[in-house]
Amino acid sequence: MRMTSSNPVLKRAMQSGQPGYGQPYQAPYGQGGHSQQPYGQYPQQGYPGGVDEASRPMTIDDVVMRTGMTIGMVILTAVVSFLLFDPLNPGLGMLLTFGGMIGGLVLGLIIGFKQSTNPVLILVYAALEGLFVGGISRLFEMMAGAEAGGLVTPAVFGTVFAFATMLTLYKTRVIRVTNTFVKVVMGALVAALVLILANLLLSFFIPGGLGLREPSMLGVIVTLVLIVIACATLAIEFRGIEDGIAAGVPNRMAWQFAFGLTVSLVWLYIEIIRLLWMLQAIFGGE
Repeated sequence: MRMTSSNPVLKRAMQSGQPGYGQPYQAPYGQGGHSQQPYGQYPQQGYPGGVDEASRPMTIDDVVMRTGMTIGMVILTAVVSFLLFDPLNPGLGMLLTFGGMIGGLVLGLIIGFKQSTNPVLILVYAALEGLFVGGISRLFEMMAGAEAGGLVTPAVFGTVFAFATMLTLYKTRVIRVTNTFVKVVMGALVAALVLILANLLLSFFIPGGLGLREPSMLGVIVTLVLIVIACATLAIEFRGIEDGIAAGVPNRMAWQFAFGLTVSLVWLYIEIIRLLWMLQAIFGGE
């Protein structure tokens, strides 16, 4: 029996009243179970009810292309923010960093709760996240006493490696994303966010708060746990994409899946570069 999806994006798409969602795509012109069109190509005519480009069934190519656009925007603005962060005059760099953080958080919440598929909103979110990523990366390098790019390069490779590993584990079904898996990961995510928020609030009264984000063995363990959770959210995104394609959700939903992947990848990168900063601070002087 095929398990039902716990992905709210899919539930909303399937319940939106649009014809055909949640059912296998039926080939046009009376052809049997599968279309004879080459993979990734769709006929310009023949969709029931004259479905337009934005509403045709989503493919993996659509998700890959949209994700490439959002990640590309993150990288572009991250490079700008990184280069403008002057260690001797950090005013502009700090403005871009925290402006990107606050703006990205607010816009990300709006996109997430409304489950928006508006490409402009999602690309603006990616641009704001890039400003934050570039600035915080340079800030971590400055605190670690590393040269420009000294932490960024291994963090980027670490993020790519983690992504490729999770994709391989998911595709080979070493990791099976069941509904129980989703509930456990979401529970762990909520618990982690509560702890981080409590640590942040206490840091206003106690230096370092609970010490969860400080360069210490406790900080390293907490960051490793967060990296594992971030990797697990990638697996959930993979299942959502797979379920979405099987359900025949419209092409525009690829933007929502690209947004989800971008959120997970940015979080994963930040935790990896934070881990590298902690390790440098703990062992760098030895």
